[in-house]
Amino acid sequence: MDYQIVRLTDKPKMKEQAAQWFHKKWNIPLKAYTDSMDDCLTLKSDIPQWYMAIENNRIIGGLGVIENDFHDRKDLTPNVCAVYTETDRRSNGVAGTLLNFVCTDMKSKGIDTLYLITDHTSFYERYGWEFLCMVQGDGESDMFRMYIHRG
Repeated sequence: MDYQIVRLTDKPKMKEQAAQWFHKKWNIPLKAYTDSMDDCLTLKSDIPQWYMAIENNRIIGGLGVIENDFHDRKDLTPNVCAVYTETDRRSNGVAGTLLNFVCTDMKSKGIDTLYLITDHTSFYERYGWEFLCMVQGDGESDMFRMYIHRG
C-alpha cells in the first residue's frame, strides 16, 4: 500500500471531501464536521485538528483531535475521535500509522497527553495507549472505555 498521512491544515481544499467522508462513516451531522474543520483551518488554536490517510486521492483512513468526544469527563482533554479505516484497507497498519502521526504532531505543539473513548478492548494498546477508566457518553446510559496516551 502506498498512502500518505496529511493534516487538513496542509490540504485545506480537502475540507468538503473530508467532512463528507467522516459524516458517512460516523453518521454525525455534516455541519458538526464542517464547523470543526473550519475551526481547525482558522489556526487560532491547536485543537481541533483533522488528519487523513490518502491513497490515490482516496481517503482510506482518518481521525480528529477535539476537546471532548461527547462524554462526561470534560477534564480529560483533548480527545482523539472518529478513528476509522476503510474496510478494504484494514489490517495494513493505517490506523496505527495515523495514531502515531497524531501523537507526534500533537507533541510538537506542546500537547503530550491525549485521550480517546472506544468500545475496542485490545486495539489501542498496540500503539502505546493505556486503559484509564470508564466514562459515560453524553445523554447515554452506556459506558465507554477511556484510553490515555502519554507522549
